[in-house]
Amino acid sequence: MSQQGERPAADDDWWSRLYDETAEDQGAAATGDSLDDRFDSVADTVNSAPESPPGGASAFEDEVPLPPAVPRARAPWEPPAGTQQPPRSFPPGLPVRRTAQDRPRPPAPEAVSPPALQATGHASSPRLAVDHVGDGPPTYDAEPTALPAAHPDTLGGLTADTVLDGASYGSYTLRAASVRGDSARYRGEPRRDALLTARFGSGADALVLIAVASGARVFDGAHLAAADACRWIGGAVGRSRLRLAEDIRAGRRGDLKSGLHRLTGRGYGKLRARAAELGLASDEYTATLRCLLLSGDPDCRTRVFFGVGGGGLFRLRDGAWHDLEPQLPAPSAVTGAAVVGFGSEPAETPEGDRLTMDLAITTPSSPYVESPPPPPSEPFRFRASVARPGDTLLLCSAGLAEPLRGEPALADELAGRWGPAEAPGLAAFLADTQLRVKGYADDRTAAAVWER
Repeated sequence: MSQQGERPAADDDWWSRLYDETAEDQGAAATGDSLDDRFDSVADTVNSAPESPPGGASAFEDEVPLPPAVPRARAPWEPPAGTQQPPRSFPPGLPVRRTAQDRPRPPAPEAVSPPALQATGHASSPRLAVDHVGDGPPTYDAEPTALPAAHPDTLGGLTADTVLDGASYGSYTLRAASVRGDSARYRGEPRRDALLTARFGSGADALVLIAVASGARVFDGAHLAAADACRWIGGAVGRSRLRLAEDIRAGRRGDLKSGLHRLTGRGYGKLRARAAELGLASDEYTATLRCLLLSGDPDCRTRVFFGVGGGGLFRLRDGAWHDLEPQLPAPSAVTGAAVVGFGSEPAETPEGDRLTMDLAITTPSSPYVESPPPPPSEPFRFRASVARPGDTLLLCSAGLAEPLRGEPALADELAGRWGPAEAPGLAAFLADTQLRVKGYADDRTAAAVWER
């Protein structure tokens, strides 16, 4: 019975005949039913071409052909036939946005050949063309390798690998740089040199100070002593800048020398006090100090140098270097009668007669350990000179002064780079300062003044 309640007819009894349990099994099919058989059957069906009707007649000959298409009339806003126009989304008269293909392309730049090398060994723009001078390449790499060790509680004592500064006042241009030496870069040691550039005041009364300090090599915190020396002399000069600026413009060299000597001595007194606080000897927490004072008055060309310790002061004039380091008298050259507190009478007369009698009595040794005598103090250095237009004045630490004096190739190379009256840019000056020489791997600090 179906779902509508009708009884099935005999011809509709196909379901019972298909699944009749009494029907015999017909067995396996005579034809193959594998995957290969099915692929062959599909391939034969697809590749078989339909047979054309006999006589080459078309199977659609009895169809009625369509009438030819009638061309549609052109609308007023459509372009004439045969012209190609870009698609427009705006009324006529408005600019059409150009695609990347429609935009005009600029002409291709002409190939620029590298500048020819000159006979001096560098290009017509010689900066950055020479990495080192001398007999051979330096031992260490040119770039930093290791950072100095740091402590979480003393991060304020970290110093950067490189310091760069510059300015232009009055009739001069200043460039200053301080770079960690190749040896310190390789060993992960801090830069022992310190650099301070400061301006006090404004206008013609301005006073520019450049201070360069180098810490002692025997102490791990030498960079801290150098930074203290620069900071303390900077504070002292800033507080006395009105009197110093007036003396520089007036050319009072005697007053300048005595006043700067007194300010420098106070700074070294603070260094000794700081060494006592740290439990160090005075010769450990110390630094060499070299300073340059420049006036902001365009009509004043007096340049004042002062300091304590080794380094360099050079002037480049007419393509030649001049060493302006103040000459210190040798100890043997100091003659004259004894001064109270600074010597005693000789033990014998010029004729050989002794003034005291030696009784050959052996004195017992002292039960107390005597401290070694303090090292002799460095003499104060001072020089005031008048600059000329075209001069270049160089103040530097021992790391640059020693190769300048010991390697003529370095002096010649820097004379060629710094000879023009126009000062180099900061990046070019830094590259010039890092011109390396084999055997000289200490920190380098330089401040150069170009006179206009």
